[in-house]
Amino acid sequence: MSSLQIGLIVAGVVLVAGVVAYNGWQERRYRRSLEGARSGDRISVATDSDQRVEPTLHAPGRIAEASTVSGDATAVFGGVDAADATSFEAPVDFIPPPPALAADESDAEDEGEGDARAAAHASTGAGAAALAMRQAPEVNAGNGGESSPDGEIECIIALQPVGPVTAGALAAGLHARLGKPLRWFGRSGPQGAWQRLASDTPGRHAEVVACMLLADRNGAASVAQIEAFSRVVGDIAPRLPAAFVPPDFNREAARAEALDRLCAALDVQIGLTVQRPEAGAIPGTRLRGVAEASGFHLAPAGRFEFASEDTGAILYSLQNLRPEPFSAESLRLTATHGVVFLLDVARVADPARVFDQMKMAAKRMATTLGGQLVDDNGRLLDDAALALIRDQVQAAADALKSVHIEPGSARALALFGA
Repeated sequence: MSSLQIGLIVAGVVLVAGVVAYNGWQERRYRRSLEGARSGDRISVATDSDQRVEPTLHAPGRIAEASTVSGDATAVFGGVDAADATSFEAPVDFIPPPPALAADESDAEDEGEGDARAAAHASTGAGAAALAMRQAPEVNAGNGGESSPDGEIECIIALQPVGPVTAGALAAGLHARLGKPLRWFGRSGPQGAWQRLASDTPGRHAEVVACMLLADRNGAASVAQIEAFSRVVGDIAPRLPAAFVPPDFNREAARAEALDRLCAALDVQIGLTVQRPEAGAIPGTRLRGVAEASGFHLAPAGRFEFASEDTGAILYSLQNLRPEPFSAESLRLTATHGVVFLLDVARVADPARVFDQMKMAAKRMATTLGGQLVDDNGRLLDDAALALIRDQVQAAADALKSVHIEPGSARALALFGA
């Protein structure tokens, strides 16, 4: 073996040892800082009712299933009164995130504690257990968005690579499937803008964060899912190489449960029924023609959907009164005695305005098909009853806004998606 080969081997060993040592030092430094934040740096918050902490995702103590309101004059928020759903109780403390996600400490001191974000308020049988996370402004995207992480509704794990990395180096994480949506973001430096990463995203990224949604309509993220998420990141980290701090699995699961209870309380759908009393009175071919003439299109999910001409977003849908999905074949061969116009309040911007549009479309279809506009008990809906339902829609939208979930926003679409 030549002296050159021996020298190259020695240099390689030294380089690998140096990287391992650096990673170990970085991880110990982050862990010491995190432990210090958990033990000695908690900031007490007064529970005086005048104090306002925002944004706050507050979970009421008793939550039922998501509600569909069909002409009922009483506003329903998953079995919880609207006033209860939006009441606020100050969290016990704010827990700073790992240093990889925190803003510069001197800047944080100058800005004060106004940047704190109470991410969830969990209720348990033994009493109220408050959980919150303070996020750096550049990490937390306010009311949520596609272009940056959202620490109030996502479990976030930061990676600090030794050197800038490409999106391709994260391929295993980008394609992971854990039962909850994952997003990866990168940026060139502390002052750079976050960029949503895909396998073909160009450029190199000095900072990377992995994000997993904590709750959607399928329920809260479980401890097992959060552990699996951490393992995915942990498997990628040494390949970069990069330092990272795993999340507290139980704490993140508690945040997920609180967020899920909150969303169940505020999950409101409004239905208006058009029907004819005699069974099979509306031929499927006739229904399809009227629906498509009104701007609906038949979707693979088995319902007609009405989309915004400007954005393409689904505003409301039209589905079979019977528990059977529509299809081109079924509409050709069968008939129905009614259809339901359905508005998903959380998933549309300006829900009250969209309700007005849906109400007019339902009235027109009832006239065209020779049917009646009724509630789910078959009672006729006059203008006074429809005005009460509109008030319910507005109350539901206001309740969402009060906990910083803007109807129709990226945050709302994530939380109220399947």
